[in-house]
Amino acid sequence: MTNGHGEQAESKVMERLCAVKWEREWGDVFGKSISRRLLMREYLRRSALWAKKYSAENVWPFFDVTGYMDPEFRLSLSTAHKLEEFLRARMSEDVKATCRSAVRLAELRLHDSAIETADLPDLYEPLVRLYERGGEFMTDNSGALDLTGVSFRPGSLQGNLSDTPVVALHGAVLDALDVEGRVRFYASDSDRGPVFRRLLPQGGAQRDEVFSGHLGWQPTTLLSALDGDVDCVRIYDQDAAKIIEDAMLGAAGQE
Repeated sequence: MTNGHGEQAESKVMERLCAVKWEREWGDVFGKSISRRLLMREYLRRSALWAKKYSAENVWPFFDVTGYMDPEFRLSLSTAHKLEEFLRARMSEDVKATCRSAVRLAELRLHDSAIETADLPDLYEPLVRLYERGGEFMTDNSGALDLTGVSFRPGSLQGNLSDTPVVALHGAVLDALDVEGRVRFYASDSDRGPVFRRLLPQGGAQRDEVFSGHLGWQPTTLLSALDGDVDCVRIYDQDAAKIIEDAMLGAAGQE
């Protein structure tokens, strides 16, 4: 370590990971399943970009990129000790690996200013946020990712290789996406908003809401009671995220 900045970077990442509530009630995690799934998909996208840049395709998606960036890099003894103590009695192996890698990358980037990362998005930030929003994930025997309440296959590296972000790492946007129970998102044919959601609670009557950058979700009667309304089309969660983000930015610009 050539200066104190690396220790500060490590400490910030470590501090966030140590603050995660790893054991939670199922309902609390299930209520954040939309944002957690999109955060995982954003990690898979970023991981594909990093794997391609550093020729780590064969170990994608959960890998320690620092070994490919600088094979000689080692954490300081004090940092390594704190990290292993933190990981000792926790989590699945993939989660342990990514927590370890997040701390290592944070320290490496400030330890060596020559490391080439300027053209890449922060690799492990989506996973750190995923952990902060509901704890760990698991990989089942078939290779599917179990995020509590939602499960999906990661697909291929090539299929995740994209320059277009899946979701903004913006807490307010992530919060606006989440709701407990089933939900469907809709938008006008232009896909530029407003965005609507239809809530389908188990054992209860459905209700429709529209998103406003200033007011958040508000009740609406603009959606038809039937799917396939002529004025709106059903959209994916990530499309809803982009419209919500744009609405928030527009509202902030008017203040």
